[in-house]
Amino acid sequence: MHPAVAPLFVASIFAGSFLLFLVQPMVARMALPRLGGAPSVWNSAMLVYQALLLAGYGYAHLLGRVSPRAQSGVHLVVLLAAALWLPIGLIATDLPPDAQPALWVPWLLGLSIGPLFFAVSAQAPLLQRWYESASGGRDPYALYAASNLGSFGGLIAYPLVVEPLLAVQAQRWLWSAGYVAVILLIAGCALMLPRGSAQVAGTVKSAAPAPLSVARWVLLAFVPSGLMLAATTYITTDIVAMPLLWVIPLGLYLLSFSIAFASNRAAADIITRIAPLVVLLFGGIMVSGFESRAYLNAILALVLLFTVSVALHTVMYRARPSADRLTGFYLAMSLGGALGGVFAALVAPLLFDWTWEYPLLILLAGLLVPQELLIEPLARPWSNTPQRHRIMTLAIALAMMVLVLVSLSGMAGLNDSANRAVVFIAIAGLGLVALGHRTAFMTVLVGALLIFGGFNSAMLSLHGNARTRSYFGVYTVRATAAERQLAHGTTVHGTELIGSAAREVMPTTYYVPGSGVGQAMVAAPRLFGDRARIGVVGLGAGTLACYARPGQHWRIFEIDPAIAQIARTRFAYLRRCLPKGEIVIGDARLALAAQPVATLDLLALDAFSSDAVPIHLMTREAFAGYARVLSLRGVLLVHVSNRFIALGPVVAANARAGGWHARVFVYRPGVKPREGETVSEWIALSRDAATLAMLTAGKPGWNPLAARAGFTGWSDDHSSILPLLK
Repeated sequence: MHPAVAPLFVASIFAGSFLLFLVQPMVARMALPRLGGAPSVWNSAMLVYQALLLAGYGYAHLLGRVSPRAQSGVHLVVLLAAALWLPIGLIATDLPPDAQPALWVPWLLGLSIGPLFFAVSAQAPLLQRWYESASGGRDPYALYAASNLGSFGGLIAYPLVVEPLLAVQAQRWLWSAGYVAVILLIAGCALMLPRGSAQVAGTVKSAAPAPLSVARWVLLAFVPSGLMLAATTYITTDIVAMPLLWVIPLGLYLLSFSIAFASNRAAADIITRIAPLVVLLFGGIMVSGFESRAYLNAILALVLLFTVSVALHTVMYRARPSADRLTGFYLAMSLGGALGGVFAALVAPLLFDWTWEYPLLILLAGLLVPQELLIEPLARPWSNTPQRHRIMTLAIALAMMVLVLVSLSGMAGLNDSANRAVVFIAIAGLGLVALGHRTAFMTVLVGALLIFGGFNSAMLSLHGNARTRSYFGVYTVRATAAERQLAHGTTVHGTELIGSAAREVMPTTYYVPGSGVGQAMVAAPRLFGDRARIGVVGLGAGTLACYARPGQHWRIFEIDPAIAQIARTRFAYLRRCLPKGEIVIGDARLALAAQPVATLDLLALDAFSSDAVPIHLMTREAFAGYARVLSLRGVLLVHVSNRFIALGPVVAANARAGGWHARVFVYRPGVKPREGETVSEWIALSRDAATLAMLTAGKPGWNPLAARAGFTGWSDDHSSILPLLK
C-alpha cells in the first residue's frame, strides 16, 4: 500500500463531511429572512438533508455493482455536474406572504442545494469502499469515525468561527472553494485505486444480511435521529431560533458516530454501559422538566440525546457486516435516520396534541440499549433460577406501582423539590436493581415517565381542547376559577381574567395599560387621530385587541392559523373587542412586505416562539421593512423581554442604522401588583422625534436607548447571539 493512501483518504472524507455539515446551518441562515425563524423550519430543513443523504447513500450502494475504478469515474462526473450550482446559495424566487414552511422549505432547499448536497453526501460510503480496495483489504469502518468528526467540525465551525467572522456572501464563496478542493482530493483518491483484477480485495462475497438484521439497523438509527429533532425543537423553542443552537443537538448526534465507530472502544463501551441508567433518570425527568430552569432542561436533554446516540450507534457498530456489504449497511442507517426525522418533524405533529414522540422514543431507547449490571452484588437477589427471576420482577413491579400511586395521589408532594428528590432517588435505586433484566427495567422506566409528567400530560390530552399542536409548537390553555392562560412551551402568551365582562377585556401580563405598549395604544388617538391604523405582529391570546377604539383600523399578523383559532374561540379579547379585526396569516416579514407603503401609524412587534425570538424579524433589513409600511410619523413598539438574550442592543443598532429615535420602558409591578401584571420591556421607535416626544412626555420611566460599544447589530447577511447572551 502506498504510504499516502491512508492520509489522503482520511483528508478527503474529513473535508467532504466538513463541507456537508457546514452547509446545513449556513443555508438555514440564508433562509431565515425568507422562511422565518421557527424551530419547525430547521426541522423541515433537516428532513431535506436526511432525504438527500439517503439518496446519496442509495446512489453509493448502486455504484457498488461496478468496480471501484469505474465508480470513481462516475462520481467525478457527478461532482462536476453538481458544480454548475456554484456558488452555493438559495435560488432567487419570491415566496408568497402565506408561504407554509412545511411545503416551501423542501422545495426551496431541494432546488437550491440538492445537487451539491447529494454529490458530497455519497462520498463517505464510496471512499470507505475505495479505501478497502486501495489499501489491500484493510477495515474501512474506522474512516466513518473520521467522516463524522469532520461533520461535527463543520457544524461547530459555523456558529463559532464562520458566522461571527464572515458575511453570508463570503460564506458562499468559502464553501464553493472548499467544494473545488474536495473534487481535487477525490480525484487523488481515484488515482490510488489499483487497476485491473487487483482492484478488488477478495473475490468471495459475504452472505447477505438477514432482513431482520437490516430492520434492526434501521430501528437503531431511527431512535437517535428522532430524539435529535425533538431535542432541537425543545431547545430552540425556549431560547432562540437560530443556527447557533440548532447545531448543538445535531453536532452531538454526529459526534456519537465518531465515538461509536472509533478504533479505540473504551469511550463507546463506558457510555453504552451507563446508558440504561441515563435513559431512566434523565428520560423520566425530561417529560416534565424544570419550568424555571430552561438551561438545566437543555443540558439534560443534550446528555440524554448524546448517551442514547452513542449506545445505539455502538450496537450498530457491533452488528456491522463485512466491508463488501458496507454501502448497504450505511443505506439502512440513513433510511432509519430519515424515518426518525419524518416521525419527529411531520408525523408526530399530525398525530399528537403534545410531544408524545419524546417519551415514546425514550421507551424505545430503553428497549434497545444493552443491559448490563453496574454493581455486581445486585445480581445476587436474582440468582440464576427462573422462579427467583420472576419473583424479583414482580417485586420491582409492585414497588413501582406503589410509588406511582403515592406520587400521583399527591401524597408525595412532587411540587416540593425535597419530595421530588426522594422519589427520584427511589426510582434510581429500583433502576439499579433492575439493570440487566429488561422487563423489570422497562417497568421502572414506564413508572418514571408516568410520575414525572406523563400522567398529567395524558390527562390534559384526554381533557379535550386544552392543548393544541401545530407545525409551530404545542399550545396549552390552562383555566382556573379566576383566569385563563395561553402557554407556548414555558412562556405565557396571554392571561385573561374571568368573572365579569369588565375583567375579560382588561389587558394583562406584558400589555397592561402602564406598560410601554399599553401607553402607546392609549396615546394612539392623540397621536394619530380617531382613525389610527394599528398593526400587531404576533396575536397570542389577542390581548392587545382590547385597546381598539371605534374608527381605528387594525391588522394583526400571525404565522400560525392554530393561534388564530385559539384566540377566536377560547379567549374573549377578540370576540368582545375586535370581532371584525383583520388577521393576516403568514410570516410577518413576508406579509408586511406585501402591504402598501405607509399604511400603518403604529406597529407593535411581539413575535415570540415560546421565549425564542425569530431572528429574521430583528435585522436591519426587517426594520427597513417596518419603516416602509409605517407613516412618516409612525411609531414602532418592539417587545424585548427575554430571559436569555439582551435584545436592546440589537434594536439600538437598528435604530442608529435606520435613522430612528428610540426610548426604552421597563414596566415593573408595584409592591402590591394588580392581578395579571408582569414585568415587561418595550422599546418605542419613530423616525419623527416630535411624535416620540409626544408619546413619552410626562411619562416617567422612558429612557434613551443606549447602544452597545462595538456591536453593529444584526443583518440578513450577518448575525450572532454570542455577544448578547445574558
